[in-house]
Amino acid sequence: MWTIPNLLTLLRIAMIPVFVGMFYLPANAVSAQGLPAHWVNLAASAVFMLAAFTDWLDGYWARKYHQMSKFGAFLDPVADKLMVAAALIVLVELNRVGAVVALIIIGREIAISALREWMASIGKSANVAVAVVGKVKTAAQMLAITLLLWYDPLFGLNIQWLGEWLIVIAALLTLISMGYYLRAAWPAIRETL
Repeated sequence: MWTIPNLLTLLRIAMIPVFVGMFYLPANAVSAQGLPAHWVNLAASAVFMLAAFTDWLDGYWARKYHQMSKFGAFLDPVADKLMVAAALIVLVELNRVGAVVALIIIGREIAISALREWMASIGKSANVAVAVVGKVKTAAQMLAITLLLWYDPLFGLNIQWLGEWLIVIAALLTLISMGYYLRAAWPAIRETL
């Protein structure tokens, strides 16, 4: 259990309350004047980016050094979904993401996790293995969430606008990838009807 990939996954889970909590610090928690909103945005987006990087790193490490485990295969997607759901809930509360977009993304994550679990229970997990459309969706989603946590202009770019459009694109890719996985699982679903 105590392999580098599993430790990275546990670290990612531990980072969730850190980036969420940054938005709920008392106004004077850091100094008498409080921490400017820009610095909260910067710190939260940096922690989220680090967490997203550990997601890539733990998978790379597990494959390269043959440290894949059943515990890691279970915990890694749970950590990813917790991280995304926590960030989206905070962004909805901050009025940076619409509730419908957040529900689409979180709902898809729950539905596809359940589908994968069910397919594994009937010995057909290969039918719903991660596809390219799922990887593109994840990349768009992670970038969009990072931009929406940052929220402030950067080098003349309107990060808020860019993040808002990218999260909508991520939500559309979410629906497309869900359709892909459901279509791949449909023969097995039909057998049970």
